[in-house]
Order: sequence, then structure tokens, then C-alpha cells
Amino acid sequence: MLALEGIKILDLSGLAPGAFCTMILGDFGAEVIKVEMPTPSPLAGGGPSPKGEERRAEAAYFAYNRNKKSIGLNLRSDKGRQVFYRLTQQADIIIEGYRPGVVKRLGVDYDTVSKLNPGIVYCSLSGYGQDGPYCNFSGHDINYISLAGVLGLMGPPGAPPAVPMNLIADLAGASLYGVLGILMALLARNKTGKGQYVDVAYMDGALSLVGEFAVAYFLAGLVPKRGETALHGAYPYYGVYETKDGKYITIGCVEPHFWESLCKLFGREDFARYHFSAIHLLGKMEDKKWDEIRSFLEQTFLTKTREEWFELLTEKDIPVGKVYTLDEVFSDPQVIHRQMVVDVEHPTLGKVRQLGIVPKLSDTPGKVRSLSPLLGEHTDEILSGLDYTSEEIDKLRQEGVVG
Repeated sequence: MLALEGIKILDLSGLAPGAFCTMILGDFGAEVIKVEMPTPSPLAGGGPSPKGEERRAEAAYFAYNRNKKSIGLNLRSDKGRQVFYRLTQQADIIIEGYRPGVVKRLGVDYDTVSKLNPGIVYCSLSGYGQDGPYCNFSGHDINYISLAGVLGLMGPPGAPPAVPMNLIADLAGASLYGVLGILMALLARNKTGKGQYVDVAYMDGALSLVGEFAVAYFLAGLVPKRGETALHGAYPYYGVYETKDGKYITIGCVEPHFWESLCKLFGREDFARYHFSAIHLLGKMEDKKWDEIRSFLEQTFLTKTREEWFELLTEKDIPVGKVYTLDEVFSDPQVIHRQMVVDVEHPTLGKVRQLGIVPKLSDTPGKVRSLSPLLGEHTDEILSGLDYTSEEIDKLRQEGVVG
């Protein structure tokens, strides 16, 4: 049994944050149907499915679309909307990622479909949410995290902000909060029998992640500066160090006993009293001793290789990590043991490598049941399940309603 077995999702989201959200739900058993325009999108690979058998390998390796089916459906046509309304009556969840107002113009918004299915959980992912002065602004992850105060905290002091890829607003702020909101709405539906609307904003999600810094600001008006707090690497007990072989390790000795162990290992017990303090979360304390300690650690870590330091420090129970390139990650023994890289059998391509499933459930674990589809691969199957005849399906295809 899978945790979400029996739950049906209609995915209109199109781009990667929505695709990642529904991938997670699909991994745990939900039936996910991607509702896509019948013509290929130039953004294929970022969420939409590619079209054509020659792109089968490209589709299969794009993990965000695994455990899903695809129907090509033109929602701009009246007949396309009628197909969608039939799908809605069988669905539990709808997720979309358009700008506010688009689904209403298409006639597939929450107010419309909830009349057909009052139990529907309808989730919208948008940059700034469904209301407010910014709601119709265009944007991407870099814009959302800049306005949320996240980007301003990234990078070394005295340098421009460092862009952290699109992991924060897109995947944490939207995808993961989308999963959370949908599951909470499903739990509520179990109690009330009624669905509801879930409004997820990328910017809201990103802003929620700076909560620790917000506390200090609300309490005392303190504004942290880029690169100048304990968790920015401003202090030597928490940072990145180069090793003898030109690679890097990370040290995370925030707790005093870890820092004391490191100082003892290096024969510098005099450094031990210079350890983490709560004030370090707010800024950098001026003391030349910190520069002396960092310089000592930098020189010391250059005396052994990354592997030698990792083996030694883990033996001493000192928090240490190896800074990996991506190709190194997938051969790490912990990654392999936790099944965070899996090989999935494909009927024509053989074994296809995918990232593993998170989280790990003891009784109803997730599973990769199928690899990503081509655009419209399941159109006939889905329409047949809605009682369309083969003649009706052929006609819809000829009219450009489905693909």
C-alpha cells in the first residue's frame, strides 16, 4: 500500500516547482495526470512533457514527471474545458501555476470547479500570491528571494549577494509548501467533507525561511549583515576550509563541546573559550583573536587531504563534511545506503537513474512506479476512462482539442 493511493491529481502547473510538488505526491501513490497543451512547449524539461518518441530518453530521465500520466488538452477550447470538467468530477486535487486570473479566464478556476466537485482541493502556485500589490508581477526565484530578504543575506561581506540557484523560492518556498498545504487541506477534508483553496506564494515561502533572523529584528530591531553571522561562516568554528589536495571540507562546531574537541585535537586548548555565542547569530564581534584562530585553522587543514581530515574528524566525533561536486555525491556510501540514487527499469531504455524518495516511511514507503511520459502519451487511456468512444477521441484529436 502507498500512503496516497486512491488520490487523483490534475496537474496544470507546467513548470518545475509544480512538477516537483506533484512528483512528491506521486511518489507516495497519488495518480497524477498532467494536463498539457497538445502542442510541445519550448520549456520542455522544466516541467512540460516533451513530444515525440525520439525524445523518450529525455522524458524518462526528467524525474519531476515520474509516476505521472499525460493528456494533451486544449483548455482554450470549449470542448477541451468540457473534458476537463469531467476529469474534475473524478479528482481530489488540482494544482496550477499560472499568473493570478489566468485560470479564471480559461474557466478552470476554483470557483468554477468547486461547484462541480465541492470536495476538490485546489492549489495555486504563484510568485506573489493571489492578491496584494505585486500579485500580477512577473518573476523568478531570484526576484522572490531578493524581496524576501534572503538574497541579501547570501555571500561574503563586502561582496555582492551570491545567487543560490533556484532552490529556495522555487523548490522550498513553492514546491514543498505546496505539498504541505495540499496534505493539510486533505486532512481537513476528512473532517469536514469539503475541499478548499490553497494559495501558495513563492515569496511567502522564501520569507518564512528567514524566521530566525526575523525574531531578532522584531525583538530588538537588529538587522544581520551579509556574511557577518555565525551561520554565514563569519566565525572559524563554522566554515569551509581548503585541504592539501585542493579540495574543501566544512566544519560545524557550533556546540562548545565539539569546538573544544577540535581545539584539543590541534593542541590549541587556548582557543576553546572562543566559541559560539547567541550574539554571533546577529553579527560579527570585533576581536583579532578570531582572525588568529581562522588563520591557524586554514594553515592546519592544508596539511592533510580531504579524505584524511574526514576520516580523522569523524573518528573524533567532530562535525565535518566533504564539499562534493555532483559526480561525487552519488558514490557516497551514505547516499547509496539511504537509496537516494535508484536505478529504475525502463521497457526500452534499460536502467534509468533517478534521485531517490524523501521522506522514508516505515509502513507505506514511496515508490517509483513509472518513468516520465511523453506529451499526450495517456490521452486515449484517460479519455476512455471518461467514457469517450474511440470515434469521439479521433474527432477531438482532429479538431485540435486533444493531442
